[in-house]
Amino acid sequence: MTNFAPDRPYNDLPLLPPPGEIETKVVLKACIEARAAVAELKQCGGLIPNQAMLINTIPVLEAQASSAIENIVTTADRLFQFASTPDAQIDAATKEALRYSRALFSGFQYIQKRPLTVRTAIEVCSTIKGVEMAIRQTPGTALIEASSGQVIYTPPETETVLQEKLTNWEKFIHQAIEFDPLVRLAVMHYQFEAIHPFTDGNGRTGRILNILFLVDLGLLEIPVLYLSRYIIDRKQDYYKYLHQVTTQGDWQSWILFMLNAVFETAKWTTQKIQSIRQLMEITTDYVRETRPKVYNRDLLDLIFIQPYCRIANVVDAQIAHRQTAANYLKELCEIGVLQETKVGREKLFIHPRFLQLLTAENHTVYPYADFGTGRAIEI
Repeated sequence: MTNFAPDRPYNDLPLLPPPGEIETKVVLKACIEARAAVAELKQCGGLIPNQAMLINTIPVLEAQASSAIENIVTTADRLFQFASTPDAQIDAATKEALRYSRALFSGFQYIQKRPLTVRTAIEVCSTIKGVEMAIRQTPGTALIEASSGQVIYTPPETETVLQEKLTNWEKFIHQAIEFDPLVRLAVMHYQFEAIHPFTDGNGRTGRILNILFLVDLGLLEIPVLYLSRYIIDRKQDYYKYLHQVTTQGDWQSWILFMLNAVFETAKWTTQKIQSIRQLMEITTDYVRETRPKVYNRDLLDLIFIQPYCRIANVVDAQIAHRQTAANYLKELCEIGVLQETKVGREKLFIHPRFLQLLTAENHTVYPYADFGTGRAIEI
């Protein structure tokens, strides 16, 4: 091991790739299972006709959970409510979590045109923090244990050292093709957190980069792997295994943790998307039967893209003029698809079954006739 001391800048952080064999038999076995789960998720996501439904929803859940890891606490419900009005008068935690959601989406757009690099990380972190971020240049950054007040890690310092580490990190991402992509994901995430290039926002930035990396490699089409759900449930293990790489060189435990995170998350997200598809089919059939004059494919897509829908959303989507749009939404309320509520002067039309499905741990879909009766379809 290198000369590590918690209270001294870890300028000896080893460059990548890690020394020794990290793709052990147990790691490679876990890779096969995780890769299969990701492939199933990619295929399932592609079956949703309008990808905006997933891009506008699953990343919001990721934003809520990833922010909670950093003790920025809000609810998914509030994030959906204010997702299209980020400048509204809302609490600071919700506003910061919404910036995470925008950072994930803007990062996704960014890598459509250029590869994942240090510049991507800077753009992502700047969006998360709402100010222009740059690589740290001043000393004094340290990670402190909240309960004891003790310094548990001091990241590398000086512009030269940080530049060397980040250049090596970027090179590893794109050139270390001898490693399985998911092993590379685990290694790049540890290294980014260990470099700790920004004064704040490193954890959230690193977790967004994980998802962008999978999209960049083509393992996912869109950023819908809800990894932070797994991490928030195992927050102590997440930090423990990160720390064990630093203090013990224990790469296997960390890599296995991340591979299992990918596997479990991909399976869970696939089931959630399957349930979304089923709810879409049930809703379509129900509206077509009960309000055939209101039935409109674009309108039904919209209430899945915007679970908190506004009249202006219908108008902006060029589905109908304002009065007709208002009538459509009110008729959907009359048959129980939407619920109308007022926030200040604004009318909101909420899609309760969809919100329940998104925020529930299970994947239960209620047919409209049986909603509230206990009869349900379990995916």
